[in-house]
Order: sequence, then structure tokens, then C-alpha cells
Amino acid sequence: MKKLLNAVYVTTEGAALRKDGENLVAMVEGTEKARVPLHMLASVVVFGPISVSPGLIGACAAAGISIALLDRRGRFEARIEGPVSGNVLLRRQQYRLSDMPAPIIRGLLAGKIANQRTVLQRALRDQAADAPEGPRLATEAAIDRLGRILRRVALGADDTEGLRGCEGEAAQHYFAVFDHLIRVNDPAMRFRGRSRRPPLDAVNALLSFLYTLLVHECRSACEAVGLDPAVGFLHRDRPGRPSLALDLMEELRPVLADRLALALINRKQIQAGDFETRDGGAVLLTEQGRKTVLTAWQERKKVERRHPFLDEAAPLGLVPFLQAQMLARHLRGDLDAYPPWLWK
Repeated sequence: MKKLLNAVYVTTEGAALRKDGENLVAMVEGTEKARVPLHMLASVVVFGPISVSPGLIGACAAAGISIALLDRRGRFEARIEGPVSGNVLLRRQQYRLSDMPAPIIRGLLAGKIANQRTVLQRALRDQAADAPEGPRLATEAAIDRLGRILRRVALGADDTEGLRGCEGEAAQHYFAVFDHLIRVNDPAMRFRGRSRRPPLDAVNALLSFLYTLLVHECRSACEAVGLDPAVGFLHRDRPGRPSLALDLMEELRPVLADRLALALINRKQIQAGDFETRDGGAVLLTEQGRKTVLTAWQERKKVERRHPFLDEAAPLGLVPFLQAQMLARHLRGDLDAYPPWLWK
């Protein structure tokens, strides 16, 4: 089993990262705040204006440690990494099958919709005793509708656009009842529909931040097994977009991101004071809010679940790597189909 290495997240504006021996050192106003051995790291993620020394960049590139640069909002800006590895034959097959993507899209969507349905079922079970009748019935209807869409995906023809339509329909039903899963009374923590670029409320800001973290993990997983993260199946190719990483993220979003967001809100670990509104209406996590979410994210990655295909327990943080590996095995012809990861 691949070792679950750490990611370092740096959120303090004005911090400076440098190399000292075989360690990454974080400095704030000339004072050392953290020291981490490089051999324990898989990636470094920085938010906003943070300096990274040339020596650290070179050491990370040589050790296969990626450095991701995000802006204050958590939007991706750049990625620094060493020489690209990977099997050219595997990538050629990836490119060929990207022109006939329906079978792989079917597996990805089966995982995503099944996991969305499970999130709703778990939430309904957790609050069944005190859930108002209207929201409970609406959630039950959404669960039933997602089940029907899932059957259409499993039994439908090899129609790429039809499958993408199923994905959009499922997302509409899922997010239509997402607010019913939030159990706090604060009006500032309500979900009024999905908004992005920029997020316009606290829940969307939290979801977008978690999705950014997850796509970084999925991109690293694609590169680790030799796949090209830019060439996907469900997401169309677009310059600068890691389409394959976004593909792999879809089936994992409900469990790793959505479920975590709900837990943070319902346990009041994240509250309205952890967000700020910028000019233009964009809502962002504060620095303290980001730290709270990042701590919960790292803990969530350590939780173990049994992989339904491999039939062995693995930390959630390794699931993106395992799914990238499953996809690579399918592309090489070792597996007849891509096996999605299903949350039980």
C-alpha cells in the first residue's frame, strides 16, 4: 500500500518558506514557526503572497514534492514540479480512449451519483427523529430520483452527451435539498443554491475551498500513476484545466468534501464569523477559518474505509491515488471496466 504522506498548507500572508538541510522551514517575520522533514511530504500548498526560496523549489522538484500556488480565495494559480514521469504507452491509450469516453464516464458517474445518494440517506437517517416533514419528504424524493438516474446511467446507451446530462440532472436534485442537511439556525449559514467564481455565501465558499483541496489531491494522484491530468473523459479538454483530475474528483466530492462541510457546519466548528465578504459580493474563508478547515481536512484523510474493489481498508487520503491506479489498470487492459469507489 502506498504510504499516506503529508501535505503542508501555508495560509499566513507574508510567510517565507526555505530549505534548511533536509527540512522545509516556515518563517513569519523572521521567526521560525514550523519545520517539516522533506521525506515526510507529498506536496506544499500556499495561499496568497507567500515566498518560496529557490533552494526549497529545487529540493522539492528533486524529491517529487509538488508546490501548488493558490490565491487568497483558494483559486489555483500555478504548480511547480519536477520532470514529468509516466509511461508514454499508458498516456497514448488515455488519449485514444478520451475520444470514446462513454464507458469510463459511466463508471465515474455511477460512483458520483451513488455517493451523493448515500450522503442524503445518511443525513436523513441522522436527523430522522427531528426533521420537519417537508424537508424530509423532499430529501426522500431526491434520494428516489437519484436512484432512477443511477439506473439510467448503468443501463443506458453509450451516449456521452446523454451521460453528461444525467450528471447535471443528478447535481440539480442533490443540491436542491442540500440546505435541508444543515441543522444550524444561523441565516448566514444557509445554502441557497450552488454559486462559484466567486462563491456568494458561506456554504458555497466552504464547498469551493474543499473542492480546491480535493482537485489538488486528484491531480497529484494522476501524475503519480503516470496519467496526464489535463486529458479527461467527463470534463472536456480546455487549456489550463486538469480535466482528468476533475473527473476523478467527481465521485469523491460527496464523501470527502460535501460530508465534511456538513459536519463542520452542523458541529459549529465553522460559523459565520469564519467568513468575510469582499467587494463584488465574493464570500471567502478568513485565515482562521481556513486553518480550521485544513485541520479537519487532514484528519478526514486519515479515516479508513474499506475499498469495495480491492477489499482492503485504506485511509480516505489514499483513495484518489487508488482510483487513479484503477483507471490506469483499465486503460492498460488489466480491468474490463473502471471500478468506481462507493461509500458504504
